[in-house]
Amino acid sequence: MAEPIKSVLVVGGGTAGWMAAAALNRSLGPHCAVTLVESDDIGIVGVGEATVPPIRDFNNLIGLDEAEFMRETQATLKLGIEFVGWGRQDNRYLHPFGTFGPGPTLSEFQQSFLALRAKGRIADDLEAYSLCAQACKAGKAGLRDPDPRSPFNGLFSAYHFDAGLYARYLRKVCESRGVQRIEGEIVDVVQRAEDGFVDRVRLKDGRELAADLFIDCTGFRALLIEGALKTGFEDWSHWLPMNRAWAVPCERVGPTTPFTRSTARPAGWQWRIALQHRTGNGHVYCSDFIDDDEARQILLDTLDGPALADPRPLRFTTGRRKTFWSKNVVALGLSSGFIEPLESTSIHMVQSGIYRLLQHFPDSRFSPVNIESYNRRLGAEVALIRDFVILHYHATQRDDTAFWRHMATMPIPDTLSQRVEAFRDRGLLYQSGADEYFSQGSWLAVMYGQGIVPTGHNPLYDLQNLDQVEAGFAQIAARWRDAVARMPEHDAFLKAQTMWSGTA
Repeated sequence: MAEPIKSVLVVGGGTAGWMAAAALNRSLGPHCAVTLVESDDIGIVGVGEATVPPIRDFNNLIGLDEAEFMRETQATLKLGIEFVGWGRQDNRYLHPFGTFGPGPTLSEFQQSFLALRAKGRIADDLEAYSLCAQACKAGKAGLRDPDPRSPFNGLFSAYHFDAGLYARYLRKVCESRGVQRIEGEIVDVVQRAEDGFVDRVRLKDGRELAADLFIDCTGFRALLIEGALKTGFEDWSHWLPMNRAWAVPCERVGPTTPFTRSTARPAGWQWRIALQHRTGNGHVYCSDFIDDDEARQILLDTLDGPALADPRPLRFTTGRRKTFWSKNVVALGLSSGFIEPLESTSIHMVQSGIYRLLQHFPDSRFSPVNIESYNRRLGAEVALIRDFVILHYHATQRDDTAFWRHMATMPIPDTLSQRVEAFRDRGLLYQSGADEYFSQGSWLAVMYGQGIVPTGHNPLYDLQNLDQVEAGFAQIAARWRDAVARMPEHDAFLKAQTMWSGTA
């Protein structure tokens, strides 16, 4: 007879480990002991600073107070991402959160926009119809109003925060709720002879820690899922060849921007993220097209303010574990794979893995059907995110460097090619299912923003009263302008929400 899981060991701390511990502790309560083991001697990657809107749901799930969370993590609001120099060297566009148009249904707005555009009856400015895009441009920020009648109902936001401070904050919350933290370095993983399940881990000082379920949050080392269970790795670097990064903080300069900035560089791209106490920066690049010293210098030469530390190097391979959950081990975070941070999905994938684990939570049988369902669903989601990230590189008209010529002409997955051609043909957008994170609005923002302009549209939308449609579009743009005018400046919002002084 199947027995309930009575003990979970989270192996590794950092953002992924403490997120897992917080969610499991909150969901399982006194029925299951949650323990986390980590070593202060082992560093964490910890450069993740940008998130996407579902992080709000996660913080609510584990019962965080938003103002306290923002103070503890030096958080700011994020309403989208600005892309500079991607489609062409001289262009920029926004991928805003929320929707385009007046409501959650995009298809009618999008096809009406194309019908008006084809007849020259509308300005070629998609971002005029996004509340979040207009707020980004104005440097404004605020919280979403749950009232569907409010213009601020579409004001979706995420956070920029210091990932190291977030992990520290979650640790404090977890320990106050009964999660046990054990300091120690794991030197061996002991498996059961009869079925290969992990039985316990052995620490450097000889202690052994057993559990029913193990969560592998050991980063790129993947100590359990790969080191012990050898599940294998699916390499995606032929589509996403960026394999290195430099990361460095610098002093804050000017008002706090409510968006991430992603600037294309000769062999990759550079992030800029404004926090309360500093600005986070990084240069992601492909070492086949630029050497490390030159990439480092590009980053240092383009900072807003003086660097606060020496740049830190990172190396990675884009891809995923062939199996995220094997036997009684579930991999989360970098242990499960890595898609570069272009669309801020790393922390989201930790969150998604945790949610799915709660949905598929095992008993002592560790049902293969249940495990296979978890792996299939998470695999589908990460593949769709992969395609969305590839789109940014492939949908470019740049030919000024060997890197951009390669990215523009390389073969892409069939799943992505089909989407691009459907949009190019008549502006068709679609969702691949409930497990797809990026909305039709996200695909529209990036494809249109990078110069993929449909050659046609659905002819049914030419049968509308286009005078009324044009007037409706003007009303939408005016409504967003009026709403943004009533929003506070981002820094004013932060001071009111977190009692931030406005200085580092």
